[in-house]
Amino acid sequence: MAPQTQVHFRKVALIGLGLIASSMAHAMRRHGLAGAISGHARTPETRAAALEIGLVDTVHDSAADAVQGADLVVLAVPIGAMEAVAREIAPHLAPGCTLTDVGSVKQAVIDAVAPHLPKGVHFIPGHPMAGTEHSGPYSGFATLFENRWWLLTPLPDSDPAAVARLRDFCQALGANVEEMDAPHHDLVVAVVSHTPHLIAYTMVGVADHLRRVSQSEVIKYSAAGFRDFTRIAASDPVMWRDVFLTNKEATLDILGRFTEELFVLQRAIRMGDGAYLHDYFTRTRAIRRGIIEAGQDTDAPDFGRAKRG
Repeated sequence: MAPQTQVHFRKVALIGLGLIASSMAHAMRRHGLAGAISGHARTPETRAAALEIGLVDTVHDSAADAVQGADLVVLAVPIGAMEAVAREIAPHLAPGCTLTDVGSVKQAVIDAVAPHLPKGVHFIPGHPMAGTEHSGPYSGFATLFENRWWLLTPLPDSDPAAVARLRDFCQALGANVEEMDAPHHDLVVAVVSHTPHLIAYTMVGVADHLRRVSQSEVIKYSAAGFRDFTRIAASDPVMWRDVFLTNKEATLDILGRFTEELFVLQRAIRMGDGAYLHDYFTRTRAIRRGIIEAGQDTDAPDFGRAKRG
């Protein structure tokens, strides 16, 4: 279904102007989804850049000023900063506005934000499962969310009409939308995102400390699997620090399961059990095919990553 091209919110306030918020701004501009866009970022340099490239109509030194009169407020700051931002903006949120976020952990965000909100504000946590290893206002692009999943975790008392309105907005940005509860969300992303990132960081760290392989060789021969590890490990360190600190239980659970699988594979390699290895790799290969069939990647060369103009 093609995204709708109609105004969904009169004013959208973006708190934080990195990859996700800037991509939202580009997509809103492209599809005419917002009457006006305001923004706030912590540094003067980011605020100036947002104005320079037209991400926002107005940029503000404080989050409180940015949310004035907005009927949609998006928290696009690191998870560790959510509570402080919620405290700041709470007295300035318009009655009946929708507040969402783009953090990749949901229960911790609910715990940090919900207690500070006034009655009449529709808090609907969200997580667009889209991104690149780049960050900052210049990194965004309008098609980031196309055919990607945007997970919403409404609270038990969330207003169905407000949830439906936000769902329509996310779909208009190009995303597929699914709803689930926060604990289940945090377990799912621990499997598909958080633990793989931790493994990538670890593998790159191993290469950094392995003195038998020179740095020039690591870089020179990185066209193999190591290249994708380095791409993932180049992601925003502040964001990922907060992810692991706030989704600790689910990540440790999946990491423990990974360790158990790794021990089994170590034994198969040590014992020369080629039949087990072949069967294991055949099953894991099928998962990759399923991802391609679901439209979440392609089997095109260069890992399916198209060049952006």
